[in-house]
Amino acid sequence: MNKTVNVRDLGLKDYKDTWDYQEQVFKSIVDTKIKNRREDANLDTSNYFFFVEHPHVYTLGKSGDMSNLLLNEDQLTQKGATFYKVNRGGDITYHGPGQIVGYPILDLDNFFTDIHKYLRLLEEMIILTLAEYGLKTERSSGETGVWLDVGTPFARKICAMGVRASRWVTMHGFALNVNADLGYFDNMIPCGIRGKAVTSLNVELGIDKVDEAEVKSKLLKHFKVLFEAELSKS
Repeated sequence: MNKTVNVRDLGLKDYKDTWDYQEQVFKSIVDTKIKNRREDANLDTSNYFFFVEHPHVYTLGKSGDMSNLLLNEDQLTQKGATFYKVNRGGDITYHGPGQIVGYPILDLDNFFTDIHKYLRLLEEMIILTLAEYGLKTERSSGETGVWLDVGTPFARKICAMGVRASRWVTMHGFALNVNADLGYFDNMIPCGIRGKAVTSLNVELGIDKVDEAEVKSKLLKHFKVLFEAELSKS
């Protein structure tokens, strides 16, 4: 069992280019697992954790409803945004500058074979990170992701999640609003859930800009402990 996770920060990168890159890495891990099974090989499978920031883009998961995007093609162009239907779980979400997106591509056979546990640990990583900034965040029953003031009229989402898994290999991941332009969320029904607001870390802290490198460092610290992983930066 290889618990080493290769961490890469891809910087600002087009959504489709990043998706294609994820698919390549995902396929290489799955192919190794197939070879191990067919040829009784004993090859280690690799694990990755990509950080990335995307230009403005809306993505719709497999079970998503197109009506949750409130813009037509011309309006998307006017806002400098793109749109993709993708092969992750969940409904619609937005990615853009000021948002930390994380894509763990893990062979869960190296850790634990439980998708529910995987999602809960990703949420816990976010919750523990935001606690370091003095925020009390939590899960909302039946709604994947991380929220503030659950069960009140002021409930608001700060981190969205949507993953895909095949042969216990994961892809896609989470999107944490750190210095996000929340105006872009007005152009959709976030995750298909009406009447729920969205927030960002800088808004909650009442400051102009949060140090995103510091947030990433905290996320990795908690990820390492929760997944009992070794991190290798490249």
